[in-house]
Amino acid sequence: MSKLGITASQTVGPFLTIALKADGQEYIVPETVEGALKLSGRVYDGEGQVVPDAVIEIWQANIFGKYDHPEDTSDFEIINDFSGFGRSCTDKDGHFFFITLKPGRVPGRGNTLQAPHVSVNVFARGMLKQQVTRIYFSDEVKANTEDSVLNSIDDDSARNTLIAQRKEGNDGILEYTFDIHLQGKMETVFFDV
Repeated sequence: MSKLGITASQTVGPFLTIALKADGQEYIVPETVEGALKLSGRVYDGEGQVVPDAVIEIWQANIFGKYDHPEDTSDFEIINDFSGFGRSCTDKDGHFFFITLKPGRVPGRGNTLQAPHVSVNVFARGMLKQQVTRIYFSDEVKANTEDSVLNSIDDDSARNTLIAQRKEGNDGILEYTFDIHLQGKMETVFFDV
């Protein structure tokens, strides 16, 4: 029994996927759209076990580097029906995926361009708030070397936790794999935002 005015602390529980799951949220574009690619991976806990009930949300610019948001006042081209937002709930094997387009470069600090990247929120049981990270692309070597956020990470192995690896997809579309490690020696770099 708690005292009046004091509420016991709670972490996000396994109900998260039940409340947030909806069919089709993984498809930012249909697989048949020219340039469509698949981002897929697994979520692991600190002991290397898969997390079967995590929620992964992504937010990205379109191929021209334009966000579907009123605060993006750039002159870059808009793509109709491309929101740049997606949500994927992990399955029993900790697997998630998205079908999307590779984002264009967006402006960064000091008139620089950031490398193509996808912003990621990770929600999972036992966490009081989401973890925030980014996905960069292994075949964007030059752009990655110019990205101030990516290069603010001094440790090479830590920086590499943000790079999705390109592979030939089984579905006939380009695929990038990106695993998320919530803790442990392979922990994904998360940003304090």
